[in-house]
Parts: sequence; structure tokens; C-alpha cells
Amino acid sequence: MSSGKDPDANTPASPGEDPNPQVSSIRRVQTREMINIAQALTDAAAHAQNAPRIPDAAPRKTDAPGAALPQASVGAKPAIKPGGKPVAKRPGSPRPPKQPKPVRPARSQRPTTLAQDAINAKTGLVGVTHSGAPSLPPRVNPTAKRMISRLLASDSPPTQAIDIVEKLRGTPYANPKVNATKDASARKTLEFALDLAESMFRYGAGSLEVETSVIAVTAALGLRHTDVDITNQSIHLNFSPPEGESFSMLRVVRSWTNNFAGLAQVHQLVSDIVSGGVTRQQSVDRLRDISRKPRPFPRWMVAAATGLFAACFVVFIGGSLLGSALAFVSSVALGPVAKYASRWRVPEFFAIATSSFIVTAIAVLFHALRAPIDPALVVAGGILLLLPSARFVSALQDAINGFPVTAAGRFFSAALTYAAILTGIMAALVSAAMFGAPKLDVSVIDTISYPGWLLAALVVVAVIAGAITEQSDPKLLLPTGAIALMGYLILLGIQALGVGDRASPAVAATFIGLAGRWVAFKLRAPQLVLAAPAIVFLLPGLMIFRSMYGIVFNVDDMSGAMIQMFTAFTIMMAIAGGVVFGDTIARPLIGAEVLAERRNIRRR
Repeated sequence: MSSGKDPDANTPASPGEDPNPQVSSIRRVQTREMINIAQALTDAAAHAQNAPRIPDAAPRKTDAPGAALPQASVGAKPAIKPGGKPVAKRPGSPRPPKQPKPVRPARSQRPTTLAQDAINAKTGLVGVTHSGAPSLPPRVNPTAKRMISRLLASDSPPTQAIDIVEKLRGTPYANPKVNATKDASARKTLEFALDLAESMFRYGAGSLEVETSVIAVTAALGLRHTDVDITNQSIHLNFSPPEGESFSMLRVVRSWTNNFAGLAQVHQLVSDIVSGGVTRQQSVDRLRDISRKPRPFPRWMVAAATGLFAACFVVFIGGSLLGSALAFVSSVALGPVAKYASRWRVPEFFAIATSSFIVTAIAVLFHALRAPIDPALVVAGGILLLLPSARFVSALQDAINGFPVTAAGRFFSAALTYAAILTGIMAALVSAAMFGAPKLDVSVIDTISYPGWLLAALVVVAVIAGAITEQSDPKLLLPTGAIALMGYLILLGIQALGVGDRASPAVAATFIGLAGRWVAFKLRAPQLVLAAPAIVFLLPGLMIFRSMYGIVFNVDDMSGAMIQMFTAFTIMMAIAGGVVFGDTIARPLIGAEVLAERRNIRRR
């Protein structure tokens, strides 16, 4: 039963009302709704007087050929001769065959009047069906339609096929020239693109550079509808043209090598392909020659460069000449370790751990023999080239440029290399303590002061030696040393301004990244082959050894050693971030140079 009160007007209900469950379950109409409906009907009546009337329907014509025409009367139905004259029906004659009824055309929907539009706008309903459900209006309310469209609209369009060549905008490979060759084959072109990407990955290129190069090469060779997916060690290419056969190919990179010269040559090959002067078969032959070409420096020269770098860096951080000579010998001894580890397919973790163990063991041994050296400085110079500086830079660059999976894989690989260095140092220190070697005092290290010009010269020589160990192109050695010298001078200036020792390496690395991008563009080489060797002198090798020694022997101050190790790792990440930031801010600055390079590409 009702409560006796109208919910809106607060007037008592009529007495004696018979409560009907079916009626009471229906929602009661509010008084304000009745007022709105009444107003809508009043507006409808006012508009109905001026509404245009619908004309009568025209006589329908049959569409079926030979169908009987409609008759004016309902009398006899005379037959029709082929000539068109009606013939009376004779008694006893056979009845003519019944003609099929013509198909009536569908009646067009009657347009709504202004009155009907007013009702739809006011109420949104026009009636109730026989089952009691409200019937929808014949025309959607335009206001409600616009509101629902705004609610359901998305800020970004749905994923759809886009022109992948648009990703080349802002790079020297923008608007590549298509090579119209007779031997065009989608599958062979994709195979060449996979070989190119695999070579760049093996030589240490970043994911963004590999993706840009593959897109530019495939577009220049006639495949504009190629999607590239790079995930850590795998490269997936999918060619899906609007018309024609689709191809999908995958390649996994399972080996790595130090060959910055090969990376620079591949970069030049990509530029030549985009310029339109190299066909696909010529590109395949050139890439095969690059992969088969021997490295620019033999093994003995790489070993000597490794020792020279360690010797220069020991003097740079304040070590003695005897300590520098010892660092040279211990670093040269790492050559056979790397050679046999590669031949026997020993994992990289154990090879690096063995190398750091040898460097630390030799330094501690000579310290136990009372040699006038500081083992901490010798170890710091020996392990500096083992640090994965280039890998940290590539990983951070991938993370910033939108390759999170690849960046995570490279970060984990770099962290594992970092852990291998710490493992070798720890094993050497523990072994020396077991054999009775004296403990080291890493809190106070006696350093020697050298002239500033000598330190600058040592930086240049050490960086060039480090570039040789990375198998860089000989023509890029002097530019790499010049960039490192500029970074060192900037480092001194920043420290003179009062910036701390932890922030100044990041600022200097930013300038190195900027200069590396500019010089690399001029020499048609990747930025990584110039910036990665130039930042090695900024790495905190001495801090790493101090923190590791504190973790092993200073158990009482374990927290301080852990904080120092975390600080060293943070400095390394800040240096890598500075290189990436310098590369980023250099791209807009060389916009005019990029345009000039495009014009030169068109002329070649």
C-alpha cells in the first residue's frame, strides 16, 4: 500500500484506493514530470498548427514486367490482348493464368514534424508499448548524442597502421631516396636488414640507432611498410604491404665483440644506402666485407694499450712511477686471460672476475714484499677498463628513448659485470689475508702531486689507449683524445667553482656527450664510439676499491662501505646520464647541419 502521502505534492491520497501490486510496483510519476509533459504537449499543439502536412502518396506503379494494371472499377476483369485491346471473356473458355502480384516498394519513413521534435526534446519518449516498456523516439536526441560522443571519445586514436618512415623525422636519414632496382625482393631485403641490425648490436650500438638504421635502409630499398621490434637480444621485422605477400622474420644476437671501427663503417654504409647510390646487392657485399675485415689493431697492440692506459691512470690519480709500471705489467697479463676465455667459451662473469683477481693479487703481493707502492691506486688503474662504461651509456640511452626491455637487459648485464669485478677483488683480498699478507689502510692514501700540463697529457694518452682497446677507427683516435681533453678542462673549471666531486663528473660528461655528437656528425660516425672512451677517466675506480675493501675487512663500518659503494655506482650512472643528455641537447643545435647533410646526400 502507499503511505497515504504523495511524494512530491505532500497531499493525502484518495481514500479507498484499491492497492494493486502490479500498479504499485511501477514507478510513480512525479508532479514536476507531469508539468514538463503538459508543457511539452502544449508546445506540440502550438507547433502542429504550423507544421507542414505530408502529401498524399502517389499512385504506386508496379515494377514487375507484364503485371496487370490497376482497374478503375470492381466489375468484370477483361483480358488484355498482346496488342493492348481488352477482349471480353467468352463463356466456356478457359480461365487465363493468374498473374503474380506486383512487389510493392517499401514505404519510406514518415518524417517527423516540429511537434514531434518538441516532444522528443522535452521528454525523450513518445509512448509505451503493449508490454509496458517505453518506446524509443524515432530520432535520437542530438544533445544527448553529442554528450555521449564526448564521454566515449578517446584522447588518442586507436592503434592503426601508420607510415613507419615518419620515425626518421629529425634524423640525417629523413626522406630517404628509394632505389628502384630490378632485383627487388622483400624477403632478401629483410634478410639484409636483419644482418645489418645484428652487426650493429654485436658492435655495441644502441637500440634507437639500430631501429633508425633499419627503417631507413628498408625504406630506401623499397619497403616502406616495415615494422621493427627490438627486445634485448632479438630483432623482429614484419613487412605487411597493403597489397602483396607479408613477411615476418626474427633474429637473435648471441655474441658481442669490441669493434667500434666496424660500427663506424656500418654507419657509413647506412648513409650511402639512404643517399640512393648503393643497390641492395652492393649493400650486401659491403656488409659482408665489413664483417670479414680484420680489426684495425692486433692483439699485442691491444694488450700494450691496456697496460699503457693503466699506467697513465695510476699516475693521473697520484701514484708513483713504480706503481705505474706494476699496473702496466698486471694489465698486460690480462690479455691471455681474455684470449683463452673466449676460446674456451667461458662466461663473461668468470673471465672478468679472474682479471680483477689477478690485478688485485699482484698489487697486494708487491705490497707484502715492501715495495714502495700503494696497492689501492694500482688496483684502481687496473680495473678501470674492466668497468662496463659503454654498456651503462647504451642502457641508459635505451631507457630514455623508449626501449625499457632492452634497457633492463643491458642494465642487468652491466650490473653483473660490476659484480664480477667486486667478486674478483674480494677473492684476492681474502686469499691474501689467509696467506698472512698485511692489511691495507685504504682510509689514508699517499698521493703525489704532478703538474697540470702533465695530467692533461696523461688524460689524452690514456683515452687514446682506451679507444685502441675498443678497436676504434684510427682516424677517430685524435678526435676522441681532444674531446677527453675538453672534458678534463671543464671538470677542473667546475671544481674550481665549488661543485662537489660527485656532481662535477656528470657535468663534464654532459659536455663530452654534446661534443661527441657534434664531432661524430662531422666524421659520419656514431656518437658512442667517441663518447664512451672519452669518459673513462671520470669513472670512480678508487672509490670502488675502497668500498670493496671496507666490506671485506671493516665489518664494524659495513654501512659506511655500502654507502660508499652505492655512491660509486650512482656516479657511474650520473656520468652515463650526462653523456645521453649531452647527445639529446646537441641534436637541435645541429639542425642546420642535418639539412646540409641531406642536401649533400641528394647530390651524391
